[in-house]
Amino acid sequence: MMKQLNVLHINASSRYDGSLTRAVSTQLTEILTGQYEVTVKQRDVASGLPFIDEEWINANFTDPADRSEAQKNVLTLSDLLINEVKAADVLVMAVPIYNFGIPAALKAWIDLVARARETFRYTENGPVGLIENKKVYLVMASGGVPLESDVDFASQYLKFFMQFIGISDVTLVNANHYFEQPDSSEKLAAVIAA
Repeated sequence: MMKQLNVLHINASSRYDGSLTRAVSTQLTEILTGQYEVTVKQRDVASGLPFIDEEWINANFTDPADRSEAQKNVLTLSDLLINEVKAADVLVMAVPIYNFGIPAALKAWIDLVARARETFRYTENGPVGLIENKKVYLVMASGGVPLESDVDFASQYLKFFMQFIGISDVTLVNANHYFEQPDSSEKLAAVIAA
């Protein structure tokens, strides 16, 4: 009997045709589907997410028991995105590097997901992540910034964010090494098995 996995596949590339991260993250998700009984939830943030604003911040900082219906409505999308993360066993994130950082749409997703009392909590020893027992594959590509170099602020930021919300099992997958390579499926399967 195959193990059941819930996979959240997040695409952040503004390119749909010819995107390295979209192609390799899809291939990785398909390999997972071949190895496990997988339910895949697709979340394409490239089409845009709202940025947090004063109304959102006020709703978020209001105690949940005291929130008005209007404040609850303001947080509806944030609640949905957080529940997608909570329901997932594995997150596959397709992330290009734009101008040394992550796409603005993915930053909007992070801002909507990073919520005290939901994905992290404050303690006397600092913040503690509340999202545990997840695996993240960061499928990343850059035209000019070598991944994990001194000028790669994107992958370090994403790894830090994942740890901040409680996810420490993060694997960086350099999409440049797998795209349209004849043995890419075997190499990606080895990454998953590691």
